Order: sequence, then C-alpha cells, then structure tokens
Amino acid sequence: MARRGRTRGAGRSQHPAKKGRRPPGAVRKPIRATPEQFALPETDEGTVLFNVPFPRDAKDLKRMAPIIIRQSYHIDYIHSYGQDSPFFAGLANRKLLGTVCTNCGYKYATPKLHCMECGSECDWFELPQEGRVHTFTVCHYGSEEFLKETPFILALIEFEGVNTLFLARVVGLDPGQASLDWIGRSVKARFRRLSKFKPTDVYFVPVG
Repeated sequence: MARRGRTRGAGRSQHPAKKGRRPPGAVRKPIRATPEQFALPETDEGTVLFNVPFPRDAKDLKRMAPIIIRQSYHIDYIHSYGQDSPFFAGLANRKLLGTVCTNCGYKYATPKLHCMECGSECDWFELPQEGRVHTFTVCHYGSEEFLKETPFILALIEFEGVNTLFLARVVGLDPGQASLDWIGRSVKARFRRLSKFKPTDVYFVPVG
C-alpha cells in the first residue's frame, strides 16, 4: 500500500499540467486588463456637448461663460374634469352646453355648478350655436401652445337669452384688419373633428 502511494505522488510532480495545477513555487501571473474592458456601453441617451470652452488657467474659471443646453421635458399628468365633464363631452359631440339656475333661472354661457346670483344648484342646457361678437381683442402674444398661431382673434360671444358671455377664438377674420364693425357681427360655432377635450375644441366663424 505504501509503495502504491509513492507512485501516485511521483506522478503528480512529474505531470502538473495534466491535472491543471501549478507546480510548487510557481508565481501567479497578474491579470492584464485594458480600460475598454470595463467601459460602460454607450447609448443614445444623455446630452452631448461639443467644443466646451475651458480656460487654461484655473483662476479664470470664475469668469467662464455658463454652459446652456436645450433638452425636452415630458410628464404624464392625469387631470379630472370633475363636474365640468358634461361640457367637454358636449364639445366632443358638437354640442355647446351652458348651465341654468334651478331657482332664479340665471343662464350661464360659461358653465357654473352653482348660481353666482343666489347660490342655488344649476342644471345643464344646450346653448344656441349662433351668437354675436360682444367684444374682441387681437392677440399678438400667447402661451406656448398658441404662440405659433399669433396673431389671432379672441372674442366674447353673446347668445340670445343668456346672461353671461362665452370666451372663444374667432377664425375667418383678418387680424391685421381689425375693426369696431366686428362688434355685433353674427358668428357660428364650429367644432374640431377630432376632440382634444380642451376649451379650444370649439371656435367661431363669421356668418355670411
């Protein structure tokens, strides 16, 4: 038994490579790695800047011009129309809705849940789709959504038998030819074919 054991020991020392082991006293070689092996994969995300100015002397950093970049901003915002929902549902169905007080009968072209005269609850009713220009203004500046459409005409529309006015755009008149003759002019409601559920789903055009 002892003789057979010595033979196995001799075999391991004579053929270390066959067993995958280092011979006694062998030095472990260091692992060589290049920086590219540890670099993160590049993507199309992020901001890429070219020719960023940088002073040669660190003392000039305080006078360095600020870096200004442009980037898009997006957010999903969930908004409820609540008790105004019937108004927007009406626009989607080519109907203009107002409210009327159940107590005093005061009629609102711009819907109100409760009457501003007596405080009673209001009911919905369908407004006429033809009215008149009560007053107007030509907007040469607007919010981001309408800035590219300036100048445009914004008017208060009055309806027969309705106590308040309705604010909307008038399309079909030349903003550059604004005239007081437009006041009292008959206009008719038009609706966007594809509703965006915004007040701008309805606008008015001249009649005749």
